[in-house]
Amino acid sequence: MGTPAFAISPLQQILESDHKVVAVITAPNRKSGRGKKLTPSPIKVFCEEHNLPVLQPPNLKDLDLITQLRELAPDVMVVVAFRMLPKDVWSIPTYGTFNLHASLLPKYRGAAPIHWAIINGEQQTGVTTFFINEQIDKGEIIAQKSLMIGLYENAGQLSIRLEKIGATLTLETLNLIATGRVNSRPQPNNNQTCLAPKLTRENTQLDWDQEGQRIERKVRALQPFPCAWTMLSNNNQLLYCKIHDVDFIDRKFALENGHIFIENQQIMVAVPNGTIHVKRLQLPNKKPMNDKELLNGYSIDVKASFENP
Repeated sequence: MGTPAFAISPLQQILESDHKVVAVITAPNRKSGRGKKLTPSPIKVFCEEHNLPVLQPPNLKDLDLITQLRELAPDVMVVVAFRMLPKDVWSIPTYGTFNLHASLLPKYRGAAPIHWAIINGEQQTGVTTFFINEQIDKGEIIAQKSLMIGLYENAGQLSIRLEKIGATLTLETLNLIATGRVNSRPQPNNNQTCLAPKLTRENTQLDWDQEGQRIERKVRALQPFPCAWTMLSNNNQLLYCKIHDVDFIDRKFALENGHIFIENQQIMVAVPNGTIHVKRLQLPNKKPMNDKELLNGYSIDVKASFENP
């Protein structure tokens, strides 16, 4: 069970192994693009290329789906970046249902573990396989693999590396289950555990009152999608602006946080502990461009600023 591209490598590894895939479940086709054309998920495209049977249930509690799954009689269900499953579904397989999660549980339970690990300045992350139970991301841990987060790595780059070790861990987990060598362990009860809530319009907005290092990490963490954003106040206009790439400079000026100034044809922004160089940004209905390209055809007022939430 999976939907985004992150789930492709684990599925590929299983296909190349001795295990048999009896069906793949993914999300229904969704409208996307300007033409709102119905588009299949990356997993469905992969399945069509490999002649795999695909189910796309709009409702996971549907009795027909549950009957169909029981008739398939799976030994195991593997879940990678899918939806929350009802007990009537995850309890069907003989040896249980396990999930591949892109963090070292119990840290970063939730929908966006890769992004929040970068935002919070973690030096290390990884992947975990665990048995699904009634509580979200709290089932018994089967196995884990870790890696170091690159100093300048964005979420897209980190996701590719996690997908690769996640695929390996998925197959290792299947082999443990198949040979009866699983020794799962309960997750520790830790009230200090960082969470990874779903990304929203509110929590992807930049706050220029925060320290520059956190702003830089947030921009990296939201690349290439969904992208950090802010409101640009300039020339008596307030514009929605996406921020794609920044650097933090440990050099402070006596300016209000969020105030924009131009230095050597570079867009600079004052923050509490220094300066943010906005290297790449995107104005409404424009393509992303670097700051020099933007300044060639767009004037920045001396009173311009990026607004705080």
